[in-house]
Amino acid sequence: MNATKMWHAFCAGDPTLANAPHEAWAFGCEPDLLAKLVLRGQKTATTSSYPLYALENEPLPQVGEYNIILDGNDKAICITKTTKVYRTLFKNVSARHAYLEGEGDRSLAYWRKVHQAFFTDELAEVKLDFTPELEVVCEEFEVVFS
Repeated sequence: MNATKMWHAFCAGDPTLANAPHEAWAFGCEPDLLAKLVLRGQKTATTSSYPLYALENEPLPQVGEYNIILDGNDKAICITKTTKVYRTLFKNVSARHAYLEGEGDRSLAYWRKVHQAFFTDELAEVKLDFTPELEVVCEEFEVVFS
C-alpha cells in the first residue's frame, strides 16, 4: 500500500484526522529492517542530526505529528504518532533512548557505534564533521495504525 492509501485508511476511522500534520518517510539506514522493528513495537525512538534541520530549513518534529513509515521501496508499513521530542548532544544520549531505538543489542555502546558511523557519513555529504558534541534530535513515538 502506498502512503496516501494508508493515510486515507487511517483517517477513515476518524475523519477529523484528515488534516492532521503528517509526513511519509523511510529511515535513512536500513529502511526495511528499521520499519519492521517499528511495526513489531521494538523500535519506538529515533535520532537525527540537528544541523541538517537548520541547513535544510526544516521544522523539527513536533509532539502529536503523524509519520507514515515507509520501507525501502516506498511501501507504507505503519503510521506512528510522535510522543516526545528533545534536543541533546550526541555524547549525552541516554541508555534508555538507545534501548528504545530497538537496534542491535539495544545497548548504548552499540547505539553510539552505529550512529557515529551514520552521522559521520551523513554530515560528510554536507561538508560537516562529526564530533561527540553534535546536537541531535531525539524523537519517541508509538504505532497507531498498521
